Amino acid sequence: MEPLEKQILADASIDVPWALVEAYSKMPRWKADDVNRGVDHLVGVLKRLGVPVTVHEPEIYLSIPFEASVAAGNHTYRAKPPSNSRSVPEGVTGDLIYIKADPKNFRSYSPNPRDLFGEDMSAEEMRRRIAGKVVLTDGFANPANTSLLESWCAIAVVAINPGIDIHWGTCTTVWGSPDLEDLPRKPRIPAVAVNNPDGQKLIEIAKGGKSVTVKTRLEEGWYRQKLPVVRIAGRDDPEKFVFVHGHLDSWDVGIGDNATGNATLLELARVLWKHKDRLKRSVQIAWWPGHSTGRYAGSTWFADAYAIDLDENCVAQINCDSPGCRWATSYHQTTAMAETGDFVLKVIKDVTGKDGKTKRPNRAGDYSFNNIGISSYYMLSSTMPDELRREKNYYAVSGCGGNIAWHTENDTIEIADKGVMLTDIKVYLLSVLRNANAAVLPYDWRATAREFAATIEEYQHSAGNRFD
Repeated sequence: MEPLEKQILADASIDVPWALVEAYSKMPRWKADDVNRGVDHLVGVLKRLGVPVTVHEPEIYLSIPFEASVAAGNHTYRAKPPSNSRSVPEGVTGDLIYIKADPKNFRSYSPNPRDLFGEDMSAEEMRRRIAGKVVLTDGFANPANTSLLESWCAIAVVAINPGIDIHWGTCTTVWGSPDLEDLPRKPRIPAVAVNNPDGQKLIEIAKGGKSVTVKTRLEEGWYRQKLPVVRIAGRDDPEKFVFVHGHLDSWDVGIGDNATGNATLLELARVLWKHKDRLKRSVQIAWWPGHSTGRYAGSTWFADAYAIDLDENCVAQINCDSPGCRWATSYHQTTAMAETGDFVLKVIKDVTGKDGKTKRPNRAGDYSFNNIGISSYYMLSSTMPDELRREKNYYAVSGCGGNIAWHTENDTIEIADKGVMLTDIKVYLLSVLRNANAAVLPYDWRATAREFAATIEEYQHSAGNRFD
């Protein structure tokens, strides 16, 4: 590590970021007004630190879920509606049918029932089976199963979550605020999630051929949301910038997802502003609204509004989601585009002394800049080792360092860990610093070419002699 890097990393502290985590632990950032209050608090901290901040106020489309239920006979089961579920406070009633599914397959958007449910039947046969029914299935209420089951004429979806808690989420395939082309893809049926014990009871009700009533209540519309951005000008090439960002809105108080990320970005802003005369390129830091209830509406608005600047001048976009969580001491699931992989692993090794592994970014997590073509790395941050997750009998989740408090009311302050958080702050800080100060951008395009070639070979193998 260079002397300048050691000096700047030595200035990273847990004090300012931890104070933000504590403040957010008492401040839900879910409803539109609550998110704006969270931004106001953050902006106040930045100003007290002397860091200039610009606050944009775009109007973005949000779907804010409240309560839901599944009623069978005289019993009502607690449920949660994902954002963008159709709001039906009056309820939808139909026969309940259970289709067993492997939750791992819910990432697939294939219209083939076999890919999602393992059912060896055509889409038309599946449609005849479930049309007019309330479909009970396994996993999380999400875009893939909601979209496919709606296309097969289900009237509602009930997802059985893996554990005793019910997880919030989203169920729309629309990315960002919908436009006229997107509107037909907005869900037209209600979707809800229930916990596993209640789900098992509902399976028995489905076996008995009984009906259920699904109720949901959500508010949707255009909301003015505050979106703070810090820009720290570089001394040599100020037009070019490294862009690091994460979502400020959360489910309830959302400490591990993503108050710890908000605090990490705050500490980056504090330290890099202090050392602004040591930066060659600029650094831009943004905190997004509309991640959870708008499916990345804030970052998508920014991508639309500043696309030309991003295309011409952004040298890297770095996402910061769920760092600093308890037990998250491994970097074996680090997100990185192929050309950034070696760079990212070297940073992790230099900060932690540990070897990591990289994987291609998912279509998730405010990666709203892919179509602009910006080299990108990080999304979810450190995570707990696989053996520890197995020891705790935790199922896989998409945040909170692997803690299953993810997207639940239990994502409270005990999910954060000061030591892990300071380490992750330094990982992000060194990454941004090296990207900003590199004489030549630290990317290996040979790795990208190899990835493209491997992908083409996979397509060719699948196509056989049908296509060259």
